[in-house]
Amino acid sequence: MKKIYIPIILIFGFSINANAQEKSRQEKQGDKYSFNYSYEKAIDSYTSSKNLSLEGQRKLAESYSLTGQNDKAEAVYLTLVQSPTGVLPLDYYHYAMILKSTGKYTESNKWMDKFVELNPYDLRSKSYVSTKSKFDSLLKDEGKYKIEHLNLNTNAGDFGTSYYKNKIVFASTRAKAKAFKKKFNWNGKPFLDMYVSDLDGNQLKDPENFSKKLNGKMHDGPASFSNNGTYMAFTRNHYHDKSDDKVIELQIWFSSFTDNKWSQPVPFSINNSEYSVGQPFLTSDGKTMYFVSNMPGGLGGADIYKVKKGDNGAWEKPENLGNKINTEGDEVFPFLSESNEILYFSSNGHCGLGDLDIFSCQLTGLKIGQVNNAGFPLNTQYDDFAMIIDSTSQKGYFSSNRSGGSGDDDIYSVSILKVIEIKKRIVGVAKDVSGSSIPNTFITLYDSKNEVIDTVTTKDNGAYKFFIESDKTFNLNGKKVGYTDGKSQANSNGKDSIIVSDVILTKNEEVVVEKIEVGKDLGKVVKFNPIYFDYHEYKIRPDAEIELNKIVKIMNEYPNMVVNLNSHTDCRASKNYNQKLSDKRAQASTNYIKKRISKPERISGKGYGETKLINACNCDGKVVSGCSEDEHQQNRRTEFIIAKK
Repeated sequence: MKKIYIPIILIFGFSINANAQEKSRQEKQGDKYSFNYSYEKAIDSYTSSKNLSLEGQRKLAESYSLTGQNDKAEAVYLTLVQSPTGVLPLDYYHYAMILKSTGKYTESNKWMDKFVELNPYDLRSKSYVSTKSKFDSLLKDEGKYKIEHLNLNTNAGDFGTSYYKNKIVFASTRAKAKAFKKKFNWNGKPFLDMYVSDLDGNQLKDPENFSKKLNGKMHDGPASFSNNGTYMAFTRNHYHDKSDDKVIELQIWFSSFTDNKWSQPVPFSINNSEYSVGQPFLTSDGKTMYFVSNMPGGLGGADIYKVKKGDNGAWEKPENLGNKINTEGDEVFPFLSESNEILYFSSNGHCGLGDLDIFSCQLTGLKIGQVNNAGFPLNTQYDDFAMIIDSTSQKGYFSSNRSGGSGDDDIYSVSILKVIEIKKRIVGVAKDVSGSSIPNTFITLYDSKNEVIDTVTTKDNGAYKFFIESDKTFNLNGKKVGYTDGKSQANSNGKDSIIVSDVILTKNEEVVVEKIEVGKDLGKVVKFNPIYFDYHEYKIRPDAEIELNKIVKIMNEYPNMVVNLNSHTDCRASKNYNQKLSDKRAQASTNYIKKRISKPERISGKGYGETKLINACNCDGKVVSGCSEDEHQQNRRTEFIIAKK
């Protein structure tokens, strides 16, 4: 059932038959049924055709797979890969995946090796090659998990749990008798609705309809909640899709709980009739959301994206999580354990035990850690997906269609008996040589290759922390105007989970500000230094406020002074994106000053994108410069020019 929530577009339109075989009437009818998700009817049409083309065989195998008939899909794929002509590399891959889903791992590897030989740079190939030698260990039960089937499961599709206050919300095709009139073509079952259950130990009590207002006529759910359960995001069908492709995409909608009821749903700003977005996960403050989409520009299939909410309450531009997490396959059902910054997701692109497996990786600021397969018994030869973990990181829920369940997808509880790895941290304080803490210090964490892992600005107590991986060496750098940079080093070797590494900055001697003669109408003024911005950001940093306040002071002392400012970006990202980002930086800088000076029209700004780099850190297309983060930082700046004294 979860396959309807993998927002993919199945592409079969290959030119595959050297003899240009004409399709039979039955095959053409099967194509129509397949396009409308009526896979059982498609199977009847394809199997009644006496002369099925290679393309038809692919669609028949896919139809069997999507209806859970893997043994029959395996037989069709075997015939396909043994064809003397017209076999595609992806045929080997899909056959290998079907063999894996039926537990035939040795035979699966044989065909996967053929796929790797033809597509060595495919991310799925790379994952398979890197995992092959340790694959047997994934099949062993090392006592990490205790799994319990839930009593509330039915022969309906029950999956996609989320925490809601002290309850669990999930999606299900269970429905009252009067609702059976509306059924989904794919499996002949009712459309999904959202249900809510109270906790009863690891079990869940009898579920109730979550909201008759939000559960509509088509698919609604799964959902995610933030702001103490008063704000939600959920997946639903595009009810009014009139696009030419005739495919009903998925969308994300939001609702708030006010006046003891859920508000009228509001659509996500990037919803589109040409592609799907769904499976949202909201962080606890509601300011960050992870979701799944097959939007253009991804790595293939369904990818996981991250999007932040701006100060104005609007969602900003989504960011693809990149090729450490996403592959040419499907990456779905993201869930972030905020207590230890571990992202859980499911994938059929990373090497696993079956179709969808559960994976995890550490998200450490800007850096994504190694992707790990959770292994047996959490993962099996069947579909295992939609993992969630509570704040203790010891209990959670996931969904699976494994054997021994109630039928279709079922919900399982999981107790984590062995902590895989305690998340290590570097903690420290930015100090001066006398030991006094320094607030508003910009701290950068680098790896041993001097690549930026994360950044943070210290609060009033000068303290900072970074989550890190084990057995690594790190460098820290502290910056603040008026101080010489402080540097320190730390490593995460050994058993200690907390590594202390303070950064000591030396305060510069009191310097008389540089003075320049500018004529009789103006005596002596402070030279304006540029301000700097974080990567992909246009917010004014605390260290930038210091410089801006100097400018405000001088402009108020000299009410006729006119200042122009120019804002810039580094070379990373597209030129169009960087131009817009520099415009936002210019606007943020001018707004800060305008609010604090007389005659605010005296300050104006302009963005130049990446057109005026001050060093050799340029990028060519998708190739990123090899410059260090400090060198890129020099380009992320706003400069100030006195236009009138």
